[in-house]
Amino acid sequence: MHDRRKSAGLVGREFVAFVAALMAVNALGVDLMLPALADLGRELGVVTANHRQWVITAYMLGFGTGQLAYGPLADRYGRRPVLLVTLLGFIVASVFAASAATFPALLGARGLQGLMSASTRVLSVAIVRDRYEGRRMARIMSIAQMIFFLVPILAPTLGEALLAVGPWRFVFYALATFGAVVCAWASVRLPETLPSDFRVPLSAVGASFRLTLGNRYSFGYAVAASLTFGGIIAFVSTAQQIFVDEFHAGRHFVLLFAACAFTMGCASFINSRLVERLGTRTISQAALLGLIALPALHIVVIASGREALPTYLLFQALSMGCIGLCGANFGAMAMEPVGRIAGTASSIQGFITSVGAVIVGSAIGQSYDGTTLPLAIGYLCIGLATLVVVCWIERGRLFRAHRAIPA
Repeated sequence: MHDRRKSAGLVGREFVAFVAALMAVNALGVDLMLPALADLGRELGVVTANHRQWVITAYMLGFGTGQLAYGPLADRYGRRPVLLVTLLGFIVASVFAASAATFPALLGARGLQGLMSASTRVLSVAIVRDRYEGRRMARIMSIAQMIFFLVPILAPTLGEALLAVGPWRFVFYALATFGAVVCAWASVRLPETLPSDFRVPLSAVGASFRLTLGNRYSFGYAVAASLTFGGIIAFVSTAQQIFVDEFHAGRHFVLLFAACAFTMGCASFINSRLVERLGTRTISQAALLGLIALPALHIVVIASGREALPTYLLFQALSMGCIGLCGANFGAMAMEPVGRIAGTASSIQGFITSVGAVIVGSAIGQSYDGTTLPLAIGYLCIGLATLVVVCWIERGRLFRAHRAIPA
């Protein structure tokens, strides 16, 4: 069998750092502008505060739908050319966003940004799957995500720094610059990771779709990932309103947002150290139970009238840590039975995950009523719904010993 680990020049820490940088393109696209939402809303005439959330939603819709195309193209033509073309597209879309004169124009540019950055999600997973599988893949993805989760910690700080020296449009120029850096890195250091004998013709896309959607593990864990990822979208969409408007902690917004994101980074580090020993099922299912218990307790605190900034921060940070433990493991288990069509499978799974997360996250975000109760209820519903999906995938047998996931 072909040893795919030898097919790429990026190795060791540089490989992990590159995968993290690809993931960071999308993370920066979402988080860098959070401090700028109020400014751009005022300049572009956005009256209703909840409508500012569409700056995030439009991006995520483009991000979700774009993934359907890139996997089949990457399986047919290779990872490298698809990645380079779409990174160039992301740079152009960022410049368009920076020059937007109206809110609808900005939303259109944001959708295009998401459409172009969708390749980074598909290809980061496919490139890792080209070289690793199973628990080893989960470990590599966890290490990359640990670096990737530093982005939400640093992005709002960078966003505020950009706003200190210029208007909100500087944020989009910064995104264009970062996209250019990653594009240059890929063009110089990333060889093709998919050998020609593993290429899949576009005529086989239908069969690949059926294989991915027809496999209970591939489809089911993509749905589970979409539900938990929806919790992140809900938090990001409402973070400024909760921290600034509800708790009047605008001066500490960057630190408070970073504290929640930091727990996800810690969770990824813990997962990278334990997953090869304990297994993806044990860790993700234990975290899922935590994701049910924490918001349930949070609802009790809110109902008792004792909700305050410290209690919200505690429950939100711990819940996001549970989501972090679920994420990489759900993704690895979804990819395990479809490794031969990693690009197309990653596209379909990414579409399910992203669009599903936008629907879940937007529903929770738009229900924001000036209190943290809708978010806590939303997280409890996410945990319970994900548990139902996992029970269906595993036929009700939770915390069982590891065995190979059938193709």
